[in-house]
Amino acid sequence: MVDPTSPLPLPPAAGPIRVLLVEDHKMVAEALGAAFEEFPEIHLVASVESLAHGMIAAEEHLPDIVLLDRRLPDGDGIEAIARFRAISPSIRVLVLTGDANSAIAARILEVGGAGLLLKSGLLDELVTAIRTVAAGDVIIDPELLGGALAMLAGSSGRLGPVLTVRERQVLGLIADGAGTDRIAEELRLARNTVRNHVQRILVKTGTHSKLEAVAHARKNGLLERP
Repeated sequence: MVDPTSPLPLPPAAGPIRVLLVEDHKMVAEALGAAFEEFPEIHLVASVESLAHGMIAAEEHLPDIVLLDRRLPDGDGIEAIARFRAISPSIRVLVLTGDANSAIAARILEVGGAGLLLKSGLLDELVTAIRTVAAGDVIIDPELLGGALAMLAGSSGRLGPVLTVRERQVLGLIADGAGTDRIAEELRLARNTVRNHVQRILVKTGTHSKLEAVAHARKNGLLERP
């Protein structure tokens, strides 16, 4: 078990975002592979067509992000999120799907996914999402977010942990929609310090993402001002 009071490691030095693509439609995979070549900050380490090959590639390359199709020949991508994260907790999973609703978004957040994108979206939106997820944030379509948080809050039966004043401040800003940069600016903290506070919040609440932590906090009254 992680000790919430122990110092957490700093994020790795900046470099290309290493992406593993798991997509069974060859035209989509080839189009994304060609598109990513135009963005030097994104390095496609491998492109595979099934969950089985995705697991092998994830173990071999240890990508920063797995860009994961939701429906694959050998299974449901959402159900595989935990398996990817079991390979390394630093792997973040961004799900691609042709259709989505709040229930799907909630499932992704509940199992530790880092986001959900529709395949009908623009390439720029995908690249922005990859950057956002690589920076430690979670991305969900705003139209699905409210419903997803409500579902997570309704299903949470965990008791609220004891958070420090600073952790409550960080969590409150996250609930207001603030990202790492804004939290750092408003609280006059270094970005790495903000990330450490977020990680401790996740450990203490037993949640997998910032959005799930907010839902849990609302359920248990942790957003009340101390």
